[in-house]
Amino acid sequence: MKQSNSTKPAHTEGPGREVMQRVYVVFVFVFFFGVAIVGRAIYIQIFDGPLLKKMALDQEFKFFDSEAIRGNIYSCDGNLLATSIPVYEIRMDAASELIPAKLFADSVNYLAKGLSKLFGDKSQSDYNQMLVKARTEGNRFLKIKTNVTYDQLRVLRKLPIFSRGKYSGGLIALRQNRREYPYDMLARRTIGFSRPEDSIFVGLEGYYNSYLEGKKGRELRQRMANGAWKPVDSENNIDPQNGKDIVATIDSYLQDVAESSLLKHLKFHNADQGTVILMEVTTGDIKAIANLQLDKKDGQYKEIYNMAVGWAFEPGSTFKLPSMMVAMEDGAIDRTKQVFIGGGSIKYGFLTITDSHQVGTTGWSTPLEIFAESSNVGVSKIIYDNYKDNPLAFIDGLKDMHLADSLGIDVPGEVQPKLGNPASTSWSIGSLPSKSIGYELTITPLQLLTFYNAVANNGVMVRPKFVKEIRDAGQSIQKIDTHILASSICSDKTIALARRYLQEVVETGTGHGIWDSLYTIAGKTGTARIVENKMYVNKYNASFIGYFPADRPKYSCAVVINKPNGGQYYASQVAAPVFKEIADVVYSMELDIHPQETSGYVNNMTASLPFIAEDSLLVVYGLNPKGVDISSVNFSHPMSVNDSIILPRVPDLTGLGARDAIFLLESLGLKAEVAGRGFVIDQSIKAGMTYREGEQIKLTLEI
Repeated sequence: MKQSNSTKPAHTEGPGREVMQRVYVVFVFVFFFGVAIVGRAIYIQIFDGPLLKKMALDQEFKFFDSEAIRGNIYSCDGNLLATSIPVYEIRMDAASELIPAKLFADSVNYLAKGLSKLFGDKSQSDYNQMLVKARTEGNRFLKIKTNVTYDQLRVLRKLPIFSRGKYSGGLIALRQNRREYPYDMLARRTIGFSRPEDSIFVGLEGYYNSYLEGKKGRELRQRMANGAWKPVDSENNIDPQNGKDIVATIDSYLQDVAESSLLKHLKFHNADQGTVILMEVTTGDIKAIANLQLDKKDGQYKEIYNMAVGWAFEPGSTFKLPSMMVAMEDGAIDRTKQVFIGGGSIKYGFLTITDSHQVGTTGWSTPLEIFAESSNVGVSKIIYDNYKDNPLAFIDGLKDMHLADSLGIDVPGEVQPKLGNPASTSWSIGSLPSKSIGYELTITPLQLLTFYNAVANNGVMVRPKFVKEIRDAGQSIQKIDTHILASSICSDKTIALARRYLQEVVETGTGHGIWDSLYTIAGKTGTARIVENKMYVNKYNASFIGYFPADRPKYSCAVVINKPNGGQYYASQVAAPVFKEIADVVYSMELDIHPQETSGYVNNMTASLPFIAEDSLLVVYGLNPKGVDISSVNFSHPMSVNDSIILPRVPDLTGLGARDAIFLLESLGLKAEVAGRGFVIDQSIKAGMTYREGEQIKLTLEI
């Protein structure tokens, strides 16, 4: 048999095997890639998850500060001087799924009509187009109006669609606070304002900002498609804590009187600016502080700058009081029986000092006469003769009476007094006599008033006080006590003599024009030339500083009027009348400062009286209401007084503001009808005519 030589054929690698190998490689790669993805996902979930979630939330949700309601500022008589009122920014969730499409289509035109009628800034058609467009574009935070009042918000909530409520109606009201000043410019610079974001703090608003601003809260908001942030409810929201209230020492009635009187005289004398400060002697409470400046843009007087606190000026003759008190304290006045002032002119080197009017007839005058008549020559000679060899003793004497010290008041902006230094290169032979009469030194009106107030307060210098207490939710949490700056600025003998000198000014001297037989006044006039371009020019500051009643001082007052341009510039003509008008009103209001016998008449209205003029009766009986400027009322007709029968007559109201005139008429039992604005120029029942209680009188006002 033939043996076969056949064998098993060898295996050859074909294309199929290569394909399978590639599949395996891809499978392994995909497997491990999937494992990596799953591993990364697990890692992110466990380790990076919280952070990434937070980042996602931060892009959609964010906490914002929510403002607290700022505290109120009250006057001491309970009136609001500054308050915060709620205003709202109105937006709409126009694309809310809770607003059915048919309801929106049926009601949008009525909503547009209501918005147009309420705000009056757009037509009904414009509002309709805006709302429809927002709905179409899916706008869930449509801005409709800003600065919407609460009363307007109440109307909004009743409009179609919005009436469905906060969520179902899409109405979004974002509350904001707006600062309001109910008395407008009344004590505006003293009340001030606060802008912490700009580091600006002015007046009481600024100084007490930490009390007034409260504590901010926290509110969660969601970012909308248009980039705006919409508030959302969250258990992590924190309500803000509202600010505390402060009660100022300012009396709104007296403040109104002070500003009205100052404004009237600024206008009459066409002056640039002026300030009035009324302070309670023993407490230092500032009862009124007015600062009015002519705004060149519109010709109106406004509270632009706090002159009383921040204006350092050369006071002129009102500084003669501290000058003479230094001499009194050192015994120089006791040694000076008379001073030769000759014809009223004297030279100190290149400086010539003159008197504005003749003092005496013989050329010789006593220190009291020199002070009462405000002799520049006399005062400068007393100081120069006694301190020329040691001028530092004079400056030190002023410093000992705290005239170089800041007051540290709670109204920002006070400047430091500058008295000068005999060791400086600017000191000359004329410096000592110049400083003695209020030149070559600067001081603020409030600082100088504080010195006069110390004289009235038997030498005790108290810090001027602007705030009485701080309240939280109507409850007093902090009383602001009177702060004594110096228990005595000098000896009792000097105080007594200084008070006699000040009273002499009003009784026989330059202030005699405001002398009053009903109550005593003590004070000093000052008429100082002003420096422009380093030269003294014929422009003046007119000032009067004093206190009343002189025998039992209750109030001190400073009046400074800058650059009167109406022809009159002496302090006795310009500043002193303002002081007198304010003092008259205060005296008529406060029976506790009346002499005992006068108060007896008030308590016994049926007492048999001799003939008394109407202006006297108003004061004696205390019938003059708060805020009435007595000096501008012309009582030309006497009252008939027969035992207990008094026939009342209508006063002349010409020149009074509406508020004062109405207050006076109502206190007399009359009804007032007012036409126009400004000051009274005519009245339907003429001055001096008798009237029946309840009768109406028409007042015509004109600016």
